[in-house]
Amino acid sequence: MFIGCHVSIAGGVFNAPERAALLGAEAMQIFTRSPQGGKAPELTPGIISEFNLKAKSYQLKDTFVHTPYYINFASENNRIRYGSISVLRDELERASLLGAKYVMTHLGSAGQLPEKEANEKTIEALKKSLEGYAGSTELLIENAAGAGKIMGATFSQIAEIIAGVNHTKLVGICLDTQHSFASGYDWRDFKNTLKKIDTELDLNKIKLIHANDSKTELASSKDRHEHIGKGLIGQEAFKNIVAFAQAKNISMILETEHEAVMEDIKFLKSLRNNS
Repeated sequence: MFIGCHVSIAGGVFNAPERAALLGAEAMQIFTRSPQGGKAPELTPGIISEFNLKAKSYQLKDTFVHTPYYINFASENNRIRYGSISVLRDELERASLLGAKYVMTHLGSAGQLPEKEANEKTIEALKKSLEGYAGSTELLIENAAGAGKIMGATFSQIAEIIAGVNHTKLVGICLDTQHSFASGYDWRDFKNTLKKIDTELDLNKIKLIHANDSKTELASSKDRHEHIGKGLIGQEAFKNIVAFAQAKNISMILETEHEAVMEDIKFLKSLRNNS
């Protein structure tokens, strides 16, 4: 399992590998476009070649792509919904060009819809995104922190959606430790939390972990990342999380504030190397 972090693609996607390496990352997560919106920068053969050369020269083992923030598969606004379908497909194709292992996406919000209807719309949208897709990059759903009618706050809901989509390229989840803590999954009670997730989803569906401590308390429904060991999840819980990830060969990506992410990477590596 590899340990890394999210890095910027400012100035071009080919700048990301060096930024990741300077932070001590063995793997990296990127956006391939602005997460807020706008046209995606073109990935020319030259740009792709430079990206791959740099990723290789800096010995980065894996690249993961995060979809933009505005995706909402259950939106009652067709422009947003069909835009989300189109962007997800585009991100899968772009990630395949870059040789990325996974694209991860949030699901969006149910808005005024009942959960059953929102699930059905989301399943239908994900099926459309994957229709005829033959790229190498696989798709993960990321769990959410649970505010309002946000989708994917429980692993049972995500399991239902994965089963409903039933596509070979939708392989599982990216588990965010902070989001799950904010949704009531207590990593300090490690064994019981693992049991709960296994019952709701199946632990084998966890393909990647976003390693983030939490600024806010258990079941807060607030998405507030903190540096590892500085938050309410705590160091002891992360020892267990890292040991689990190592046993299952699941890579870990940090999404903590940039000024101290290097220390977070070092700390997770020390847990891995001493387990």
